[in-house]
Amino acid sequence: MFETHEDCLAYLEEIRWNGTPICPYCGSTKATKYKKEHRYRCNSCFTSYSVTVGTLFHKTHLDLRKWFSAILLLYKLNRDISIRKLAKEIQVNRATASLIVDRVLNVSPEQSEILGKIVQFISSKS
Repeated sequence: MFETHEDCLAYLEEIRWNGTPICPYCGSTKATKYKKEHRYRCNSCFTSYSVTVGTLFHKTHLDLRKWFSAILLLYKLNRDISIRKLAKEIQVNRATASLIVDRVLNVSPEQSEILGKIVQFISSKS
């Protein structure tokens, strides 16, 4: 799987943007990358954003490795896993596991494609 949170962010950037960051606020592809973090500054609308904006990972402080592990578990088990078991497997509390399950189960169609690519990639590496 992925070694670090940053590896997950890099993979998410690859599958979502295919190498060219797109501002989620104005749609511009003109951006400047911050040197020490996986964030960008849009040169059109002057907002700061990361690849997680507009996704189910938006505004989460949880390491993306845990998110990816949870997604894989949910898909491998056909979403038939208890909140308590998921929480134990990815080492988070039940409230966090519940939030993850809720977001994954209520994902939009365009986000569903991202989830599919994550599952496919992780499954091929296992």
